[in-house]
Amino acid sequence: MSKVTLADRLAGIMEHWAPEVVAELNGQQVKVVKFLGEFKRHTHSNEDELFLVIRGAIRLEMPDETVELSEGEFFVVPRGVEHRPVAEEEADVLLFEPSSTIRTGD
Repeated sequence: MSKVTLADRLAGIMEHWAPEVVAELNGQQVKVVKFLGEFKRHTHSNEDELFLVIRGAIRLEMPDETVELSEGEFFVVPRGVEHRPVAEEEADVLLFEPSSTIRTGD
């Protein structure tokens, strides 16, 4: 066991949309990732997905609503809901999801 310093882990990430696993617990993974621009629309049929903004702001576009998140805010996209993460400027994000989650969905 060792502590994780999010700023240090994020400083080592150079590629956008490429999550890095920083911890695992009870079949779940904690990931950090840098967002910039638009990711593809996708759905996770069997997994919920938590997005926590560490730095910057993101938008989660879903069929029935769009959720704007700023630093320190999070949102859980329920399983089966199509979504597209968007960041107008670079944002640092923490993801919490089951280890079985496929990044681009079903």
